[in-house]
Formats: sequence, structure tokens, C-alpha cells
Amino acid sequence: MKSGYVAVIGRANAGKSTLINVIVGEKVSIVSPKPQTTRDRILAVYNEDDCQIVFQDTPGVYKADSLLNERMQRATDNASKEVDLILLLIDAHSGLKDEDKALIGRFSARNLPMIVAFTKSDIMQESTLLSAIAELGELPKNVCDVTSISSRSGKNVKKLLKLIKDKLPEGEPLITDDIISDKSEKFMISEIMREKILLKYDKEIPHGVAIVINEFTRRQNGSYYVNLDIVCEKQNHKAIIIGKQGKALKETAGFARDGMEKFLDAKVFLEVYVKVKADWRDRPDRLKEFGYSDDELK
Repeated sequence: MKSGYVAVIGRANAGKSTLINVIVGEKVSIVSPKPQTTRDRILAVYNEDDCQIVFQDTPGVYKADSLLNERMQRATDNASKEVDLILLLIDAHSGLKDEDKALIGRFSARNLPMIVAFTKSDIMQESTLLSAIAELGELPKNVCDVTSISSRSGKNVKKLLKLIKDKLPEGEPLITDDIISDKSEKFMISEIMREKILLKYDKEIPHGVAIVINEFTRRQNGSYYVNLDIVCEKQNHKAIIIGKQGKALKETAGFARDGMEKFLDAKVFLEVYVKVKADWRDRPDRLKEFGYSDDELK
């Protein structure tokens, strides 16, 4: 059988997490239209009778503006060194960017097989897609395939899986076939809360938020009790998150609870508090406290 690790790389909002969720058939990564949604390197496992593909969903590549973002970029860089294949995703519906070309050059230097896939083909004009492919020019020798996909419609996703499978080495399963992700339910609960904040609030607020799970307990009747803190960086951010008479926080917590219940397939009782930890994204002690140390993001 074929088995191997695949690093999914791309600029922010290239559609990495969406594609992985579609392939695996489960929610293993949160999704939002905002950049910097994925902070951790997340393993997601795809199994067939004759292959196992372990995808590594990585933070989007962009210019780091905080210690947290620097560590996220290192996590992406490290992921590309420890795999059998690199899948580079490009959102080219607005045209190929110089940054995309730079990523191909940067990650092809790993001398690993690389597949370049243009995402969101369902919202691209065919002429735009053909132009973007032509603009790639002469590619490094280790770029073995160029394709286009749509995670939303499923177009060419099976074709992409075959391309990946063909390039992986022969080997035994890397992970037991009953596991689809290396992340715990508790981790995903915190991520679902952060996802709803990303969708609800604008500008800097979502990117300055961390989620701390104080208690995650399954009760005898099968329901879950979740107590968590939303940590932000400024007092005025706290006021915006809570909203007038608590309305904004109540709405966000309600959306989050619905997502948690869908993920856990059980009733969830959710308690949410908002706390301020000034400039936590640039403080090593806070990053370690909130699960973003270098070791935890490897």
C-alpha cells in the first residue's frame, strides 16, 4: 500500500483547511474568510484500502507581525521538512501573485515532490485559470503536477487524491485507521469558539484572541459542560466582544455552542468569560500558557 505525510502549504485564505475537511469528511480544522485562521499544525488522516495519507494543515504563509505569528510561520516551515510530498495551494481567482511564485521557489528547495493546485476553481473564470497556469512559467523539476480544484463543489478532488497517492512511497499505515486527527476534542472545542469569534468580529479583535478551556467534562447523561475564557489584549476589545448589555457575546456563544453540539453530537452547556491579558501575542510566558510555545506548534 501507499502511505505518507503531505504538508498542505499556501498563503492565508488559500483554502487549506476547507480542502482537508472535505477530504477527511470530518471537521478537523476551523474555517473562516479571515487570514490567520489556522494557528496550529494539525494532522488529518485519509484512509483507503490501499493507501493512507496523513495531511498536515499548516498556518498560512504571510509576513509575521508578532511573536505568535513568527512561531506559526516556523511551524509551517518545519512541516515542509518532515513530509513525503508538498501540496501547495494557490487561490488564483484574482490572478497569480508574485508571492505565490515565491512560495513555489521557496518550498521546491526542499527537493521533495510537489503538487501545485489552484483552489476555488468554481468561482474562477476559465481564462483566469489558464492565464495563471501560463504565468507559472518553467517550474522546478520536483513540481510533478499542476491542477485545479474546488473544495465546495468537489471538482477534481478525487483527481488530486490520485495524484498524491501516485507520488507517495510504499509503506505500512502510519496511524491506526480509526484516528482522523491528532487533536483532541478539547482542542477542537476551543477552536470552534475561536472560529465563531473570527466570523463575528472584525479587524484586529479576532486575531488578538486566545481561548482557554477551564473545564471540559462529559456528564453521566451524555451531555458536556464547557467553561472557557476568551482572552483578548485590550479593555476596549473586551467591551466590543461583550457588546451592549452582553448581546454580542451571547450571540457568539450561542453560535459556538451550536457548533460544539454538532461536533460532539451531544448537548453542550457552555459558560464563557472574557479576560484581558495585554500584548499576550508577544509574550513568551503567555504563549506557553495558551498552548503556543515553539514545542507545541512543532
